[in-house]
Amino acid sequence: MAKLTVERLFSDPPLFGRLPQNPLFTPDGQYVAYLRVAPGDRERLELWRVDLGHGMHECWVDDARLARVRATADAATSAAPTAAEQAERERRRQFSHGITAYSFSPDGKHLLLPVDGTAFLMQLPSGDLRAITPPGTRQTDIRFSTDSNNVSYVREGNLYRYDLQRDQELPLTADGMGYVSNGIADFIAQEEMHRFEGYWWSPDGRWLAFTRVDESVVSETLRHEIQADTVTVVPQRYPFAGAANADVRLLVLHIDTGRIREIPYHVEDDDYLARVGWLDDRLAVQRQSRDQRTLELYAFDPDTGDGQRLVEESSPTWINLHDNLTALPRAADAPGDAGLRFLWTSERSGHSHLYLSENGSLRPLTSGGGRINRVLWADDQRALVSGWLDTPTEQHLYEIMLAGGTAPRRLSLQPGWHEPVINSDGSQALLRSTSLTGPGRLEVLAVASDHTTQPLVLADDAVDDQHPYFPFKGAHVTPQLGMLTAEDGQTLHYRLTRPAGGLPAGGAPVIVYVYGGPGVQRVRNEWPPLLLQLLCQHGYGVLELDNRGSGNRDRSFEAPIHLRLGAAEVRDQVAGVRFLSSLPWVNASRIGVFGHSYGGYMTLMCLLQQPELFKAGVAVAPVSDWRLYDTHYTERYLATPQTNAAGYAASSVLDYVDGLRGKLLIIHGMADDNVLFTHATKLFRALQAQLLPFEMMTYPGAKHGLQERDVSIHRFNLLLDFFGRNL
Repeated sequence: MAKLTVERLFSDPPLFGRLPQNPLFTPDGQYVAYLRVAPGDRERLELWRVDLGHGMHECWVDDARLARVRATADAATSAAPTAAEQAERERRRQFSHGITAYSFSPDGKHLLLPVDGTAFLMQLPSGDLRAITPPGTRQTDIRFSTDSNNVSYVREGNLYRYDLQRDQELPLTADGMGYVSNGIADFIAQEEMHRFEGYWWSPDGRWLAFTRVDESVVSETLRHEIQADTVTVVPQRYPFAGAANADVRLLVLHIDTGRIREIPYHVEDDDYLARVGWLDDRLAVQRQSRDQRTLELYAFDPDTGDGQRLVEESSPTWINLHDNLTALPRAADAPGDAGLRFLWTSERSGHSHLYLSENGSLRPLTSGGGRINRVLWADDQRALVSGWLDTPTEQHLYEIMLAGGTAPRRLSLQPGWHEPVINSDGSQALLRSTSLTGPGRLEVLAVASDHTTQPLVLADDAVDDQHPYFPFKGAHVTPQLGMLTAEDGQTLHYRLTRPAGGLPAGGAPVIVYVYGGPGVQRVRNEWPPLLLQLLCQHGYGVLELDNRGSGNRDRSFEAPIHLRLGAAEVRDQVAGVRFLSSLPWVNASRIGVFGHSYGGYMTLMCLLQQPELFKAGVAVAPVSDWRLYDTHYTERYLATPQTNAAGYAASSVLDYVDGLRGKLLIIHGMADDNVLFTHATKLFRALQAQLLPFEMMTYPGAKHGLQERDVSIHRFNLLLDFFGRNL
């Protein structure tokens, strides 16, 4: 029975890399396309497909084919990735290379592959592949227009379209330069609003809405990216909490005439452009107030710029953004905007539920407990959605009838966590499914209003004797899910992994693996992260607990962190440690804590606020002072430093450093552009001022994700060494 090592965890072949990623039905319905890890390179992806008729898998496009196309078209480029590309990859947490995305044209005649800044276009079904963007250039956000006649993209701050009928590139804007960019989502939109788009085609392809972002109004900070042998001073327009954001304007371009009109979405100058889309021939714009307690959905006429408010949401804490606005066919008997029909999710009841808007009013289609997470597909009769109704530790596919009167019908029948993808007519679903006992499988499920057939299994990552994980299967520990009760009576879910093998005399040490921040959920009925197995095979138990404030729950579960961070969350983690102390196999005097980003912040707050419970902690890329973090994220929970100075002080790690009694290791990337390295240096100085010993490890050139293979191997071996010495 082999013991899992850090080196094996980050080496080829990947222990779990066989399950298809980003699966999509092909337009002809004969195949399912997907991304798969390339042989011998765990960080590079290739495009594969599986024939639904006979189940055969084949590599569709790989690096070698792309290289031949580049050579034929003289499209090879030695240019380094642009700053916009690098920023987008970091914001998306995209750490793979090769073919990382693909899409089919709406008319089903082409396949688009954006690879290393080049747009590759494949003719279907012939398979002819060519590069259409100019040699020596790099593009971002490469997409089809909705009428399939264009491929659009952004280059050096300006929008372009490649006219597929004329086989010609045409510029759409020309004023992008310096701090002004067109068609690119700004830093706050990408990092905190999860809006990665900066332009949107109308359904008929006649209009293109896009953002013009001016960052000159954001205060400039000089960020030092410290490499192994150089220090690069990067002027970064970073919107610190309470300070100015970028100026984001919304424009709409008429493709035929070139006329551009600004859409007046602002009510106040500092409003956020939260989401943009189209409802039939109207531009749908979601405006969020700076304090994030109000969200309004407007429909604008792109020709006149006139707008009408369709929905208003408000909250005493904050509004969570979503991507669930889904257009439905217009009502034939209602004129103008009154005929607009759409689906919408709202937390106005306290839970995220599905609503139908028609005749100017919202009608709930679901109610009670649970949560609707995503609207996946809809027509006039029904909607297919993902979410949960019974337990937040599982996600399922549901069918909801728009006429109402019937309960949602669950279509994913097996327990676990299911990520669905729906085909164009809503008749089939791809289910990428996993559970605590099953590494994952990809199935095709026939969806009908009256029955559900047995799913067709396309791929199964079960651990057989040919599986890379097979040598470690004997030591694998299946975690257990459970529930605790918070101080206010709400339910806390946990996942507990016992140590592998026998228990030492006096009980085993336990590491609390924490994130704890809003919008994130750790405790799920899914195949456990291999980091848990690494720790438990080295003799540690691991506890994960989703404290109040974390994601995929209701408003009341999130609300306790409003205006004060690091308080309710720590008390809930303490409840978890108290629970550990009641277990006969746990040595309660040997409890450690470890986390990354918000988890690093939580590690510090647990260690500093509860020194009698936590003996040692590893804080990776932690926030130390929320005044150094960005506007949209920080102000959502703490308001501004000007209006909640006491809350910022109470939420800062720096005010608690004199509470350090245990052992502490701080890890930070020296080129982090999200949680700036200044968070670490301020923490170092505060601990030094108190004459408190601590350990630290900094990684030259590494950003927030710390995803480089050598960095990952080094830091996790460092973690094992640290906990080995101190627990």
